[in-house]
Amino acid sequence: MIRWILTILLCVIVLLSSSKPVLAQTQTPNLTEAQIQQLNELRQKAFLATDIADFAKAESYWTQLIELLPDNPVGWSNRGNSRVSQNKLEAAIADFNQSIELAPNAADPYLNRGTAYEGQGRWEEAIADYLRVLEIDPNDAMAYNNLGNAKAGQGKWDEAIANYQNAVKLAPNFAFARANYALALYQTGKINEAIREMRNIIRKYPQFPDVRAALTAVLWVDGKQGEAESHWAAVVGLDQRYKDIEWVKTIRRWPPLMVTALEKFLTLN
Repeated sequence: MIRWILTILLCVIVLLSSSKPVLAQTQTPNLTEAQIQQLNELRQKAFLATDIADFAKAESYWTQLIELLPDNPVGWSNRGNSRVSQNKLEAAIADFNQSIELAPNAADPYLNRGTAYEGQGRWEEAIADYLRVLEIDPNDAMAYNNLGNAKAGQGKWDEAIANYQNAVKLAPNFAFARANYALALYQTGKINEAIREMRNIIRKYPQFPDVRAALTAVLWVDGKQGEAESHWAAVVGLDQRYKDIEWVKTIRRWPPLMVTALEKFLTLN
């Protein structure tokens, strides 16, 4: 599904879904056979560019697809995703708006636009979009996870935790929702619960750098330096971005207490 593209920003798309975004089946009136072939080739190129994180090229391919099928809402939404991945948030929102205009009862454009609003710190608008997704599909785990993220952005940690729990209940293998839940537990002072949840996630997803980095931080603060160092060695081999505290704080958007814990580890280490 197209919504999974956005998680590439967090580097764990492989943990969430192995499926590629799919262009909706639409009629292609007035297109020649050559144009239909061109359409299929461009779509495949857009997928491949996304796979290798060349989002500028993916955006170019989606633009060409939109020119061929301007009334296809999924093309607009996919181009919006490629623009979010380049931090072109206003342009992405314009694409999502167009997608919503073409398909007002489709959930994905609202979910994707909410993510762009989050990137701008527009929490209430993001929340409104996620609630709209849940009106369309009350069992949408991603909407609950993202709603938790927006509530966390507002500092409403108990509400964030409740939404992460809903996401995990609906999708028990949704690793990132479980990670967000664990981080929020730590933020609210439930340290032992947070550590237990992190350990459980790592047992199931040993290549998950986000949780290994989080466990590194909390174990270091808890005085378990040796175990913390062993988890950090795995993190460094999986994702170097966790060395950048500003990235963790502003892009990954860990809770403040988690950021402080990792900063202590990075500073003293």
